[in-house]
Amino acid sequence: MFEGLRFNHWKTSESDDGIVTLALDRAGSGVNAISRAVLDELEQIVERLAIEKPAGVIIHSAKPSGFAVGADIKAFVEYAKHDTVLENIEHGQRVYESLARLPCPTVAAIHGACMGGGTELVLACRQRIAADDDKTRIALPEVMLGIHPGWGGTARLPRLIGATEALPLMLTGKSLSAKRALALGVIDRVARPEELLVEARLLLRRPQPHPFARRAKAWASNTWLARQILAPMVYKQTAAKVRKEHYPAPFAMIEVWKRGGSNIQQRLKLEARSVAKLAKTPTAQNLIRIFFLQERLKGQGGGTDPGIKHVHVVGAGVMGGDIAAWAAFKGFDVTLQDREMKYIQPALDRARQLYEKKLKTPEKVEATVRRLRADVDGKGIANADLAIEAIYENAAAKRELYGTIEPQFQADEILASNTSSIPLDQLREGLKAPQRFLGLHFFNPVAQMPLVEVVRHDQLDPAIEKRALAFCKAIGKLPVVVKGTPGFLVNRILMPYLLEAMRLYSEGVPGPVLDREAKKFGMPMGPIELADTVGLDVCASVGKELAPFLGLEVPPGLDDKVAAGKRGKKDGQGLYIWQDGKPQKPEVDKDYMPPPDLQERMILPMVNEAIACLADGVVDDADLLDAGVIFGTGFAPFRGGPIQYARSEGVDKLKARLEQLAQRYGERFSPKNGWDHPALAQSGFDIPDASAS
Repeated sequence: MFEGLRFNHWKTSESDDGIVTLALDRAGSGVNAISRAVLDELEQIVERLAIEKPAGVIIHSAKPSGFAVGADIKAFVEYAKHDTVLENIEHGQRVYESLARLPCPTVAAIHGACMGGGTELVLACRQRIAADDDKTRIALPEVMLGIHPGWGGTARLPRLIGATEALPLMLTGKSLSAKRALALGVIDRVARPEELLVEARLLLRRPQPHPFARRAKAWASNTWLARQILAPMVYKQTAAKVRKEHYPAPFAMIEVWKRGGSNIQQRLKLEARSVAKLAKTPTAQNLIRIFFLQERLKGQGGGTDPGIKHVHVVGAGVMGGDIAAWAAFKGFDVTLQDREMKYIQPALDRARQLYEKKLKTPEKVEATVRRLRADVDGKGIANADLAIEAIYENAAAKRELYGTIEPQFQADEILASNTSSIPLDQLREGLKAPQRFLGLHFFNPVAQMPLVEVVRHDQLDPAIEKRALAFCKAIGKLPVVVKGTPGFLVNRILMPYLLEAMRLYSEGVPGPVLDREAKKFGMPMGPIELADTVGLDVCASVGKELAPFLGLEVPPGLDDKVAAGKRGKKDGQGLYIWQDGKPQKPEVDKDYMPPPDLQERMILPMVNEAIACLADGVVDDADLLDAGVIFGTGFAPFRGGPIQYARSEGVDKLKARLEQLAQRYGERFSPKNGWDHPALAQSGFDIPDASAS
C-alpha cells in the first residue's frame, strides 16, 4: 500500500486481512514528541489510506516508554518566536481531521504516557483501547504551559464524554488511569499490556457501541442552551482558583467551548486562533520556560546509579519521619532512628496513612510498610548506603551525632544533613570524610513539595554530589545544587518576605489583607497563612539564624506566641485560629484602606535577596535560581521566578523602587550587591538547556 513512500518516524505494515498497523517511532528520540515531520508523514499516510480504504487501521507506539508525550514544545517555542503558531496548529488540525474522516474503522492502542497532542491523536480515531496497568496515563495538560489543547482536544473531547466531564480534565490537566478513562468513556476497552494489539484487532472487527445514556448526556451538555448556562458556572469555579490576568488559558478555553457550535470546522477554527493568541502571552512563555527548567532539574545526575539501596534516617520528627516514609514509598529500604519508640511510632502511623492514600491495594500498602522499620538502637547505620540526619537545628548536637554515625560506615557511604539553614562549613568540622558529607534539604510537606536543595561545600567530592542528585531523581524529587551559605537558596529568599509580612502584621495590617495582596501578586498562599503552616517556632528559629546575615530583625511578638504554645496550624492557633486544618481568617473592616506599597514591601525584598544570591554564586546560574524559588516557595509561576520577574518589570525600575522604600522604611530595603549582574540583561525567554548541569 505504501510503495515508494519512505518514513522516518512511522513503521507501517499490512496483514492478510487488510488491516494496516501504524507504529509511531520518532527517529533519534527515546519518546514520541509529535513534531512537524511526524505530522507531515502521517498526512502522507492518511492520504494513501483514504484512497486505498483498508479493512481497518490500528495506531500504536513502538516506544516502550509510552504512546506520545505530546507536541514538540521546543518546536512550539520556535513557532511562537516566528509568529507561525496559527499556521502550525491549523496544519496539525487538518492532519487529525483527515484521520477522523477516514472511511474505514480506526483504533488507537495506548500504553504508557499519552499526553496533549498524543491524546488529541487518539481522539481523532473512532475507538481507543489502553493497556490496563499503572503506567498508562492519559491527559490534556496544555493549561500547565499557559495554552490549551489546539489539535482538536476542545472540539472532540466534550462531544465524546460530555462537557461536564471533559472541561474539568482540560482545565486542570489531570491525568487519567486506564480504568478511569474507561469509566468516563475516553477509551472504549482496556486490555492486558501483552495483549494490547491482539485486542485492538478484535475491537476493529467488533466496535464497542457507545452506551445510549452516555451519548445522550454528551449531546445534551453541548447544546447551545447548555453552553450558555454551563460556561458562566465553570468560569466562576475557575476564577475561584486562579486569576484571569495571571492565567488566561483556562478562561480562553471555556470561551472557545461556549462559542463552538455543532460544526467541527468552526470549533477547530476558534480553538486554533485562541491557542495562537495565548502563545504570545508572557504567562505561556514563562510556563513553557519553567517546563524546560523542570526537565533540566530532572536530568541532573544523568544516568548515574546512586548506589543506594538502604537509607537510614536519624530523627523521627515531622521532617525526618516524612523523608523516611517517602524514601520507603519510592522503593528504598529505610530504617528510622530516634531516642525512644514513642517518638518513632507517630511517623510510622503517618507513613501508613500516606501509603493508604497513594497505593490502591492492601498488598502494596503492606509491602511498602515493611520497607520502613523502626530502629531505636541505630543498628541500620552499619548497613546503610546513605544516612540522613534530621534532628533539631543545633550545630553542636548535629556534630556530636555525626561522631557516632561516621565510625560505623564501611566504605563510601554518604552522610547528609536535612538542616534548613546552618552553613555546612560549621557542620563538617571534625568529620573524618568531609568529602562524603553534604546537605539534602527537603521541604515540608515532603510528599507534596517537589524540591530538594543539594547543599555543597568546598571539600565535597563531585562524584558524591552526582550520586545525591541521582538519589533525588530516584525518589521523584527535583534537586537544585546550592552553596552551603546561611539559609542556602530557598529560605534565604523566603525569609525577607516572611519577616517583612510579620513586621507589617505587627504594625497593625490585618493578616487577611497581607495574604490577599500576596495572592494578588500570584503567590499560592499568603505569608501569614504560610508562617502558621510552616510553624511560628520554625519561622522564629530560622529567622534568628538568618536575620543577622540578612541584615534583618525578627519582628516583635513572635517569641511570645511560641512561648504561649501558639505555633500555628500544628497547635490549632498562631497568627490565625485553625479548625479542621483550615485558618479561620477574621473579617476585615470594609472601610480599611491598606497602604499602597504593601505588595512591594513584601515582594521586593525577595527579589533583592534573589539577586544577592545570584551575585554570591549560591546557585550555578539564573535559570536554576528561578527554578529553585518556584519549586521551593511556589513563587508565582506565571511570572517565571524572581530573576525573570526583575527582567520583565525592568531592573532599573525595581532598583529605584527599593531605594525609595529604603528612604521611607530603613536600610533593610537597600539594593544589595548584584543588580548589575549580566544575567539580568538577558531576555529570559530562550529555552533553558535541559542538558546543562
